[in-house]
Amino acid sequence: MNFTAKTRLLTLLGDPVLHSRSPEIQNRAFEAAGVDGVYVALQCKEEDLEGFMVSIARSGGGGNITLPHKEKAAAIVEIASEAVVQTGACNTFWGDERGRIHGDNTDVDGFRSALSFFIGSVPSGIRVLLLGGGGAARASLLGLIDEGADEIVIFNRTPERARSMSRRIGGERTRVIPVLEEIEGEDFDLVINATRLGLEKNDASPVDLERLGCVGAAMDLVYGRHITPFVRAAEAMDIRATDGAEMLVRQGAASFERWWEIPAPVEAMRAAMEKSLVD
Repeated sequence: MNFTAKTRLLTLLGDPVLHSRSPEIQNRAFEAAGVDGVYVALQCKEEDLEGFMVSIARSGGGGNITLPHKEKAAAIVEIASEAVVQTGACNTFWGDERGRIHGDNTDVDGFRSALSFFIGSVPSGIRVLLLGGGGAARASLLGLIDEGADEIVIFNRTPERARSMSRRIGGERTRVIPVLEEIEGEDFDLVINATRLGLEKNDASPVDLERLGCVGAAMDLVYGRHITPFVRAAEAMDIRATDGAEMLVRQGAASFERWWEIPAPVEAMRAAMEKSLVD
């Protein structure tokens, strides 16, 4: 790939970023679509986030925001999508010709697309256990509400974050629990891990699935070269399970379309994701 002064810079800003497969996915997408851009991951401290976003956007670029900066990014963008307003989190930004910073939360579209890819159409009256209270959990909650989930039980190690998320997004269809023991023996159609547990190979599973009742499916939003502890625990119990690789592809495709305003080459992006996990 040849870079010139016209090459558009897209970045991933977060801390950490070394585990991310977004550069492989997006650069393959740029090549497949024939657009003049380059995508790089930059480790970014919280105090430096605004400076990075402003400089990149005003130079005509953009990018993605990952852990732990999605909520702060939502406060930085000047023109926010409805998904950013509803979730209070931003994972995609870009600049316009007037130098204004636009923001969206493509995790919502990515979650909904990945969920559909995993289980098909969401059954009416589905009951979900959602683990987490950060940006990924907020996007998942909004996606579940949009898909018509009947009841969503939320657990986060900081209960007030879960309650705030419930009030902001979930309303009457959510229930926040302070301890997991409260739902021992209860059945769930779907259990979702939207915590950071699983980024490291030796992390514990975020929930002991054996202490729940019947679980229909398990969806981990974490991904990596190794099978995540949550997916491993689910598969050991013959529960249908998936990790977060497909959600990364789908939210990446949605981000691509915000930046370039053309359809994303999803198959090329998925192939790049799969290749990055075995290389």
